[in-house]
Amino acid sequence: MTWAGKNVTVAGLGVSGIPAARVLHGLGAVVTVVNDGDDERSRTQAADLEALGVTVRLGDGATLPEGTELVVTTPGWPPDKPLFAAAAAAGVEVWGDVELAWRLRGPDAPPWLAVTGTNGKTTTVRMLASILEAAGLRTAAVGNIGVSLLDVVTGDETYGDLDVLAVELSSYQLHWAPSLRAHSATVLNLAPDHLDWHGSMEAYAADKGRIYEGNQVACVYNVDATDKPSTEDLVRGADVEEGCRAIGFTLNAPAPSQLGVVDGILVDRAFVPDRQKQAQELAEVSDVQPPAPHNIANALAAAALARAYGVPATAVRDGLRAFRPDAHRIEHVADVAEVAYVDDSKATNTHAAEASLAAYESIVWIAGGLAKGATFDELVTKSAKRLRGVVLIGADRALIREALARHAPEVPVVDLDRTDTGAMSEAVRQAARLAEPGDTVLMAPACASMDMFTNYNKRGDAFADAVRELGASA
Repeated sequence: MTWAGKNVTVAGLGVSGIPAARVLHGLGAVVTVVNDGDDERSRTQAADLEALGVTVRLGDGATLPEGTELVVTTPGWPPDKPLFAAAAAAGVEVWGDVELAWRLRGPDAPPWLAVTGTNGKTTTVRMLASILEAAGLRTAAVGNIGVSLLDVVTGDETYGDLDVLAVELSSYQLHWAPSLRAHSATVLNLAPDHLDWHGSMEAYAADKGRIYEGNQVACVYNVDATDKPSTEDLVRGADVEEGCRAIGFTLNAPAPSQLGVVDGILVDRAFVPDRQKQAQELAEVSDVQPPAPHNIANALAAAALARAYGVPATAVRDGLRAFRPDAHRIEHVADVAEVAYVDDSKATNTHAAEASLAAYESIVWIAGGLAKGATFDELVTKSAKRLRGVVLIGADRALIREALARHAPEVPVVDLDRTDTGAMSEAVRQAARLAEPGDTVLMAPACASMDMFTNYNKRGDAFADAVRELGASA
């Protein structure tokens, strides 16, 4: 595409819009940025772009600038925005920043190993990068993980010459990336999330499934997923390159063309000479930290993508041994009075909380926050037998309390009628009172954090601080 003189509208500032505007301006496009907000931060960002020669319209994100030939949007803008309706009426294409990055790749660009899913994306991408590095490959974990793909494909010196990319993609990004064609990709799992943005579970799943379109070597899916649509359903519906294979991962013994677990060993029956009769040992379950079931599934998905790229089994083992998860992801904080305290503040929806709760036998559960339209009956039903007690915090805690009353009435519940940040210290003290030696106090809120905290990181920090206070007073 010839960019010189092309009129491009960038929808939104922030971590995606600003790099897009800079890159497009550098290519010679005539760039106009439109943004709903007109606050101090937006004005500062606008001034920086205007100094380059980019036009910025603050407080007017609904109007399509006259003469626009292409719209490039940030991921957070939902598809029902008036700007996009105006673009459609004018016959103007809308791309996301990932689509722009894909189109700007050079002829020798590294292939993409792509990961999406409701939960586990960042962990899996970082596991994958660790495995690739253990194989001696030059790689980077990029995309929705916080590293702009535009910076990578336009030759940011930080990344240099890479062999292969481990790419995390959100459903928002995939919605606006129709041309993406990965080497291999996976949808880790599917559960209701962001339905206010997508409009329905079917639309959400369809956007996740875009990651499989045009895959060249492997479409990696979750064998154990039973919800419909399943990740296997998405693979079946994808239009892929000739010879691309469907590769499953399971926590059980694998069938041919699958990776799975046998007697505490992660094994591969997909990328072996005779998958009907052979299996390749990859690593031990103990090589995965933490060895919770959902994290083992993440490791298997990462291993499948790496093996699709030709990585040897020893690199899978070494990469998993070297990997450590980010903070606030089922993170052991401390043991106090023979009770383990675990921070899974990243469990911001019911699907993530269910996976976290399944990792422990006897739990005092700290939960609550902003429900984002979620219901909790299924979560409580599946987890009730593991609950020693529950401590509820946050704005929508009544929804969880009511589900507990319906499906686990025998479980003691402490309902903290407060949403200030100091409530976390009280929650930990109440959880300690309910816990017995050998139990786990697990903060897996199943809710977003913004009613009480800036983000899930701050919530996790507050939990860890409260646990340390408890230990100091024990």
